[in-house]
Amino acid sequence: MAESTLDRTDLLLLAQLQRNGRLTNAELAERAHLSPSACLRRVQRMERDGIIAGYRAEVDAERLGLGLQAFVRVQLSRHDAEAVAAFARFVNEWDEVVACHALTGDMDYLLQVVVRDLDHFSRFLLDRLLGQSGVADVNSSFVLRTVKAFGGMPLPQ
Repeated sequence: MAESTLDRTDLLLLAQLQRNGRLTNAELAERAHLSPSACLRRVQRMERDGIIAGYRAEVDAERLGLGLQAFVRVQLSRHDAEAVAAFARFVNEWDEVVACHALTGDMDYLLQVVVRDLDHFSRFLLDRLLGQSGVADVNSSFVLRTVKAFGGMPLPQ
């Protein structure tokens, strides 16, 4: 996809929306020193162009009873298209996996897993991940503390 041309005002709108996606168009326009109609046109263009991919609520995992987070590196035993597609299908069915990235290097995937506790993680690992044919090796690291959480994409200066 070609990179869209964003001016300083577009970047300001994106920064504001990344901080608070619930701003009204009037509030956003005021912060960007635009008329509401000009603001709305810019936001709609960025939505249409896929720069703004969506809006969602930021949910506190611990308040939902999901107190354990882990990063799990996975190596597959086979790398043919069928094995890779099968793994991707399974990962997308598992609610505990909140993100999955294909990697370079000795491990094939990095899963971000959020669960209630160590028992829940153990069941996920043994019953789902290791039970999945095609998984050759797994290495897990538990999050002790989050130093910096995702706060939005870095925007060009």
